[in-house]
Amino acid sequence: MLKTALITGATAGFGEATALLLASKGYRLIITGRRKERLDALAEKMRAQGTEVYTLAFDVRSREETDAAVDSLPEAWKTIDVFINNAGLAVGTEHLHEAVTDDWDRMIDTNVKGLLYVSRKIVPLMVQRKSGHIINVGSIAGREAYPGGSVYCATKHAVQAITNSLRIEMLPHGIRVGLISPGLAETEFSEVRFKGNTEKANSVYNGLIPLYAPDIADTILFMLSAPAHVNIADVLILPTIQASARDVLRK
Repeated sequence: MLKTALITGATAGFGEATALLLASKGYRLIITGRRKERLDALAEKMRAQGTEVYTLAFDVRSREETDAAVDSLPEAWKTIDVFINNAGLAVGTEHLHEAVTDDWDRMIDTNVKGLLYVSRKIVPLMVQRKSGHIINVGSIAGREAYPGGSVYCATKHAVQAITNSLRIEMLPHGIRVGLISPGLAETEFSEVRFKGNTEKANSVYNGLIPLYAPDIADTILFMLSAPAHVNIADVLILPTIQASARDVLRK
């Protein structure tokens, strides 16, 4: 029987790359995101390759939308083997005393509350079956703080804490829980952080080779491919040119 994977934030970046990779490995996919047109385009692409796909267009920041979307899944799609909490973002680089408070809400509501809302709906389905594998996408910012990232770093520290607690809670149910924390990676991340300023976003990657979305997808597949008695619980993945959140070699 085909395994079913649900991926949040599948319309771009890590989520899209992971969806495409898992599809190529024979998974059925439930892909979610806010941008329905992108979800539909990705689903069409995967269906053309023979993959079974179900789309859920909703905003993880809304508990009501999240509940309604997951509840709308047909029974045949509620046997979820893999759950990848990928939806997340950073907005702004101002120091705390100069920051836009709406940016704080957007990050907290997406990275923390959104992750919790979706988890609250999916994890019980796994507990009922006593089977499943959960991977939360964190960040090196969940291990180290840096100026201009106080709230983003706080949200990713929260993801790490939630993951560690959830791993303990899922132990009696035989459900594996892992965290992947990427370093500098070239996706839409910087463009969102700089609020559409592509020049600033592109400058982040000048003179270096960062991680790319397929690198994260490959690592997630590695985590999922471990034997049933093995849980790859915590992965920090960096480009070779990066040693810490702030130490990067540029040429």
